[in-house]
Amino acid sequence: MTISYTLKVANSRFGGFSKLLFRWKGSIYKLLYKEFIVFVVLYAVLSLVYRRLLTEEQKRLYTKVAQYCNRSTDLIPMSFVLGFYVTLIVNRWWAQYTSIPLPDQLMCVISSNVHGKDERGRILRRTLIRYANLSAVLILRSVSTRVLKRFPTMDHVVEAGFMTQDERKKFESLHSDFNKYWIPCVWFTNLAAQARRDGHIHDDVALRLLMDELNLYRAKCSMLFHYDWISIPLVYTQVVTIAVYSFFAFCLIGRQFLEPLEPGQEGDLDMYIPLSTLLQFFFYAGWLKVAEQIINPFGEDDDDFETNKLIDRNLQVSLLSVDDMYQNLPPAVKDKYWNESTAQPPYTTATAAETLKPSFLGSTFDMRMCEDVEQSQPAEASPSVPRIQTPLLSRFFAAASPAISIKNFSWGSRGHPHLRRPRVDSSFPSPYPNRSEDPESVARIEEEETEDESQASESTMPGSHLGGTPLPEASKTRKKELPLIQVKALSSDSIEADRPEAWEP
Repeated sequence: MTISYTLKVANSRFGGFSKLLFRWKGSIYKLLYKEFIVFVVLYAVLSLVYRRLLTEEQKRLYTKVAQYCNRSTDLIPMSFVLGFYVTLIVNRWWAQYTSIPLPDQLMCVISSNVHGKDERGRILRRTLIRYANLSAVLILRSVSTRVLKRFPTMDHVVEAGFMTQDERKKFESLHSDFNKYWIPCVWFTNLAAQARRDGHIHDDVALRLLMDELNLYRAKCSMLFHYDWISIPLVYTQVVTIAVYSFFAFCLIGRQFLEPLEPGQEGDLDMYIPLSTLLQFFFYAGWLKVAEQIINPFGEDDDDFETNKLIDRNLQVSLLSVDDMYQNLPPAVKDKYWNESTAQPPYTTATAAETLKPSFLGSTFDMRMCEDVEQSQPAEASPSVPRIQTPLLSRFFAAASPAISIKNFSWGSRGHPHLRRPRVDSSFPSPYPNRSEDPESVARIEEEETEDESQASESTMPGSHLGGTPLPEASKTRKKELPLIQVKALSSDSIEADRPEAWEP
């Protein structure tokens, strides 16, 4: 029986988990006490042998061996190995539970799409859902020891009502070397197709919906079979088991009380009961036992899945939904809140305090905005304000071909003055250091930059043209009169002059 303690931890309180420590069924004490007793007995025997039976020379030799074993325990990554292994086991354990086939969705589709109040319609619905339950019983017999003990032979399955004698003969006449849990699913599809031809399923859409739900149900049966077939690699389980056992084998020898090797040397405190070692055994060995218990949850441990209870529940609920509940509806009437725009169910006295709590409307609902009205006004881009290039574009323009206009290059450099490093003589370096510069051209470029900067500063001052006001005609004319500087194509002589000396023969 699965141990459920959900109600005990419904509310967090002082010492909430401490009450769970005194439960025996399903506890770590019940799971580990035999190994714990063996470890304590072996530790006590070695301690008595060391204290009472060994000579002084033998004690010296044992001390060296014990120190070596104690150092060796630090070389085994117990937390790393066990942590990954138990995480893998727990994820696999929950995935196996979600793979158990449940007929809830399938029975709703059958009840709503397989019609007929007569005996034929009732037989169709009950037979379809019985085939689904039969497939689940067959696969659970293959993976669960509890179910196999309940239905050891096919006679028990027939006697339980999941299969008729004719169906058993048909089932056993089909020879296959593999598990035949899928045969009832094929019977289901053939019977559903026959119901469609007879008119008990009105259209192909309903038949398709029925087939889709059956495929999901069959896929879970198949997944359950494959979880039982494909286990966690044996080498991984062996590595973890050897790591734990070897660790505590070293602890049996290395954690003993040792007398000092030299006379007058201060020794360790003589702890007859090694509390830290016993706690370590409890944690690590308990961790391994947890993985051992849940690696196959279809056994008969305290926390294994109650598969027999699931079979009983699935059969009872599914037959009830497709037979007794078929078109057995309560009268449809106006609800209690028919004339109310906002439905508000009543609260009891114990839950009345919850009505005082405001509803959650979003994490930014109570955020305080700036009270300055100007900060809330929409901003408009002014065409007169020059756009500043990003550093990435500036670097791109700086490394581009010399055919790019020097005026565009100056815009990027002025937008980011840190990209233009002045020399000692307050001038800026040329992209081609071995090439002579024209002083007149440089003066014109600097003059053009100065004029553009003054125009940009005037446009941003109060009272200047904002909101896209056209510039004066004089400034337009002055811009048109500015000379354009073009870079000529490089000659072969200048290219030879720019080559580094390392390339010279």
